[in-house]
Amino acid sequence: MTTLAGGTDTLTRDALTVLQPGFTGTTAPDWLLRRLNEGLASVGLFGRNITSPEQLAALTARLRQERDDVLVAVDEEGGDVTRLEVRTGSSFPGNHALGAVDDVELTRSVALELGRRLAQCGVNLDWAPSADVNSNPGNPVIGVRSFGADPELVARHTAAYVTGLQSAGVAACTKHFPGHGDTAVDSHHALPRVDVDHQVLRERDLAPFRAAIDAGTRAVMSAHILVPALDPDRPATLSRRILTDLLRGELGYDGLIVTDGMEMRAIAGTYGIERGSVLAIAAGADAICVGGGLADDETVRRLRDALVTAVRAGELPEERLADAAARVRALARWTASAPSGAAGPADEEIGLRAARRALRITGGETFTPLTEPPYVAALTPAANIAVGDETPWGVAAELARLLPGTQTGSFSGEDAGRAVLEAAGDRRVVAVVRDEHRHPWMSSALDTLLAARPDTIVVEMGVPQAAPRALLHIATHGAARVCGRAAAEVIAGV
Repeated sequence: MTTLAGGTDTLTRDALTVLQPGFTGTTAPDWLLRRLNEGLASVGLFGRNITSPEQLAALTARLRQERDDVLVAVDEEGGDVTRLEVRTGSSFPGNHALGAVDDVELTRSVALELGRRLAQCGVNLDWAPSADVNSNPGNPVIGVRSFGADPELVARHTAAYVTGLQSAGVAACTKHFPGHGDTAVDSHHALPRVDVDHQVLRERDLAPFRAAIDAGTRAVMSAHILVPALDPDRPATLSRRILTDLLRGELGYDGLIVTDGMEMRAIAGTYGIERGSVLAIAAGADAICVGGGLADDETVRRLRDALVTAVRAGELPEERLADAAARVRALARWTASAPSGAAGPADEEIGLRAARRALRITGGETFTPLTEPPYVAALTPAANIAVGDETPWGVAAELARLLPGTQTGSFSGEDAGRAVLEAAGDRRVVAVVRDEHRHPWMSSALDTLLAARPDTIVVEMGVPQAAPRALLHIATHGAARVCGRAAAEVIAGV
């Protein structure tokens, strides 16, 4: 495709305005700063861009030297999906833990504190919360990112999260519309399909989005899923029936619609990112999220040119692109006038308190806390792309702090149980699992461990679907660092 000249005409500026690209490195590259001057209005940050709050604040300040109203977005859910603390694990439990506590004021307070930290670092758009109802316990990509399987519970906590985050001056982006909870496929890899009727969708999946809209969510993120009851032909991100007729028309939503990452295989592998971006804007999306994988100036140029060419060819109405760009600018104006995230006292311990409350302990009444350092066996499944494999998880680090000399190892596969027994020797075993119910090898490993060592302690850090069967079973409802700490405190009797 021929590169279009200029960068200052209205059409080209609008095409740049609707993009939310990423980049590599921890400082803003020259090409990104140049694009901000040409019309780019948003930047997406990922774990690779963040090393500390101070570095992040300096980075966002540099972006605002070029454009003071730039939207700086990050995928910060707390819990398992963290970008602020990608290398240490999150100071906040995720949605599933908050849903397990079921205290909407706690959820609001956690979101407020998370929003306050984001705002202090110059982030003003959070691609969170997940409003998905985790109705399929085998879901490979949502799981503990959901508040739970009950639509009413998910709805009230989604609303509380939106309220808390936005009261810190950070725009919430409620996702993944119209609901990614009833899927058995990860849309990072392929196109999932949700085969339920209209009534189920409206009563189950749409309820949390209605609550988020009522709470004033400033953005909604579309899902790369096919929902035949709503549109048999196109995934939600590319569907006018879903984004315009349903979300705008029926649900009355008037804020920003953001796509999920366009380089995800559900779109890139079927339509391609250029065609997909044109179709998404035409369907009613206002902002194109790209940059998790494709994070360079060439990607920005390709998408900008695709949008401009589509308008000039009559495939994309110019007024639709202009309307999308206007919504991006309107959100930028809101963030500029929103309350300061630094206002009010910080609550540094809110995440840990929430994690402690989220624990579900079976067998605790007869358990004697450990006084000798154990062997912590992490039965480790493959991480999904949303969570990533950079972020540490488990209880070993926290137990080592409480019981110096604690040893640990990571295990997977059919021989995991025997390998743990060999590695542990005569030490007490703490087996840490994640979604045992989804991994037969993990369940088999626990069978082996509990048969040979009945005093094995089990810590489930995923969705606690499998029945507890250890003398002490701790369900944390997530693998955030604070969830590991809360479990370690129980094991060590602190």
